[in-house]
Amino acid sequence: MDNLLLTTMKSPDSMRVLVTGATGYIGGRLVPRLLAEKQAVRCIARNPSRLEGHRWAAAEIVPGDLGDPSAVVRALREIDVAYYLVHSMAAGHAFWERDKAMALTFGEAAARAGVRRIIYLGGLGDPEEVKSNHLVSRQEVGRCLAAAGVPVVEFRAAVIVGSGSASFEMIRHLTESLPMMITPTWVNTRCQPIGIRSVLAYLVEALDHPTASGIYEIGGQDVLTYREMILRYARIRGLRRLIVSLPVPKPELSSRWVDLFTPIPHLIARPLVESLQTEVVVRSDRALQTFSVRPTGYDEAVRRALVRMAEDNVETTWASSLSSLTRDQPEADVLGSHEGMLLDQRRRYVRAAPSQIFETICALGGEEGWPAGNALWQLRGLMDRMVGGIGMRRGRRHPRELRVGDHLDFWRVEALDAPHLLRLRAEMKLPGRAWLQFEVLSDPAGARVEQTAFFEPHGLPGYLYWYSVLPFHRFVFPGLISTLKRRAEVLADSDNS
Repeated sequence: MDNLLLTTMKSPDSMRVLVTGATGYIGGRLVPRLLAEKQAVRCIARNPSRLEGHRWAAAEIVPGDLGDPSAVVRALREIDVAYYLVHSMAAGHAFWERDKAMALTFGEAAARAGVRRIIYLGGLGDPEEVKSNHLVSRQEVGRCLAAAGVPVVEFRAAVIVGSGSASFEMIRHLTESLPMMITPTWVNTRCQPIGIRSVLAYLVEALDHPTASGIYEIGGQDVLTYREMILRYARIRGLRRLIVSLPVPKPELSSRWVDLFTPIPHLIARPLVESLQTEVVVRSDRALQTFSVRPTGYDEAVRRALVRMAEDNVETTWASSLSSLTRDQPEADVLGSHEGMLLDQRRRYVRAAPSQIFETICALGGEEGWPAGNALWQLRGLMDRMVGGIGMRRGRRHPRELRVGDHLDFWRVEALDAPHLLRLRAEMKLPGRAWLQFEVLSDPAGARVEQTAFFEPHGLPGYLYWYSVLPFHRFVFPGLISTLKRRAEVLADSDNS
């Protein structure tokens, strides 16, 4: 069946391409670009349901864990070129051995399958000077992928500038939140950041470029210290920031500090901080000599990222990668942060069809009110009106139907993909930006519904606001998803009777 589908998809000039990490930040942006190039794309995902919301009708999605050799062999069958875009940055102390084992398995399976080329995105840095276990691991993965003899095109990049990139989000939130920063001395380390568009252009061009395998160091036009990156970001945003650097003996302290003052969790912050101690600057112009890509400067990449965020037109970021946090647990409540967002997430199994659940979700608000804590919703709307906001007075256009752009009390429908996704953006006055998202995924026993409140705080007032309303969240949001579950199951029983 796999071979038949790929044959059907494949045009005379296309290649059969496997993308790993399609649920992640880079992979999620690469797939649509490969499809636009008329390539026959197959994606392997441990949880294929995480890709249900993407409009990749031409892509084949296969289940599989890269730690399972048999699944890797199946995924690589009849593949010409494979992209390897996974790493275990937040997997704890064992991430190095896990990444190495997966890369060796993948390289050996690719050799047996006759794969012509592996394209890998790793980490920049002089191997003789690297001080970070994370960067050492990223470079070791490249060697493991090539060990079985398949040619590997390995791109090595430093900070990728784009909304949703963990390293860029760390810089963004530190700058937005703290008028004065007392930082470790790593703030004076040099780096060569590169825009996400340039990274994707390299990855796409490498697909069929007549080049030998090898390592290509890629970076933007500017070599900057992290201090300069922060101050340039501040200037673009019209902010005044003061930075004082002091010696901090252990990366653990710095990563805890990042975890405290930004939404970047400690498990992600620690390997990032460790890598910031290593100078990551392009030492060879081989990439510029080989490929046609001409990367932009740092300021332009930052402006592009901010424009995308302001337009709510970001391809992959917190909303697309978040599902990996607890997806393997059947039912879960999560309060924490991810990729620049504070979040309150709840998930339940529902004994109903996705369409029945989605119908229930789309009936929220308006004259019928909110099924849990409606008095608190009304009070929040009244408070918004008292400070000049819109409050809850707008109601909704239709009691049951929604479309993108519709108002819903103090929300606006930002994304709608029935029966899988509804995302509402708050339009009340807030020290930040807020969303409420509902995601419905098919399941053999019915469906899973995931309800997530996201908040992007603007400075210290944003954090104070979030933590001040958490006691109300603990009452409202569990009741909301429980009511949705109950209503959907009643609707299902009624339809089946």
